[in-house]
Amino acid sequence: MLPSNITDSGAVGIPLSVNFDSPVDYLIFIFQLLFATTAVLVAGPVVITILATRALHLQNRFIFMLNTCICDTLVGLSVYYLGLFDVQEGFPSRNGTYNMLPSLLGVNMITFLFAQFDRYLAVCHPFMYTRYITRPAIISLNVCCWLHIYSQMIILIFLPLSEARRLYAFSIVSLQIIVVTKVIMTIKLYVVVRYQLDRDPPSAERESNKESLKIIIFVVISFLLLWGPSFVNIVLRLLFGRGLIFRNEATNLFAVMARLNAVCTPAVYLWGSPALREATVRTVWARVFPRRKRR
Repeated sequence: MLPSNITDSGAVGIPLSVNFDSPVDYLIFIFQLLFATTAVLVAGPVVITILATRALHLQNRFIFMLNTCICDTLVGLSVYYLGLFDVQEGFPSRNGTYNMLPSLLGVNMITFLFAQFDRYLAVCHPFMYTRYITRPAIISLNVCCWLHIYSQMIILIFLPLSEARRLYAFSIVSLQIIVVTKVIMTIKLYVVVRYQLDRDPPSAERESNKESLKIIIFVVISFLLLWGPSFVNIVLRLLFGRGLIFRNEATNLFAVMARLNAVCTPAVYLWGSPALREATVRTVWARVFPRRKRR
């Protein structure tokens, strides 16, 4: 969102996203509330588990998972505002957040791209990977994802409206390069999983690489499928003025689809990694719902 988003000074408070005039309004509101809670309850425990389990956060692939799940948890929390109140991001804007909350999806997109390159190097160039791709380097890459996205958002706030709008449109269109790169890397990783790993001798490292590659492929495919319609609609609106315009973020079907990644991504992590799944049950849910000991 750009500086053009100025709320009416005479308005008191922010209205809800729907007027509750029809059953559909109730369904939209309840869905947004359940979705926000589900995203926090699915992604949040994964964040806690990776931070609390030394065997996990010492592995590079789980650092990427941690970064994306932090984003997903924040996306879930953001829905309590974007989904429950009358908020319109972008052009035109209303009660917006200068695009700060929707930009969490941008952090995820760049993180996935780095994770793809990380897995490709780990499998195809293991000696170079072991020597140069250290844990501090991986942490620095994840921090750069945040700095890159939010430095752009801060610059947009202080630019004149016309310049800010052009820069925002350019940043959206430039994401096409990232999208194309992600597609190419997904195909490349699939080929690696299909041929190279099957020829390696059985070992714990081979199974770990195979597991992480399977996870990242499923995550990227689901991310592109869910985020793609929103991306296309934004590009059409900014460049050609022909995209769909929704009443607010709660009724924006494309934005809702994009935010569904906040549930899908950590769910795929838990499905694809038995170690993460067992650690989450042991670290979080076993303490939330402790079993009563039998005498």
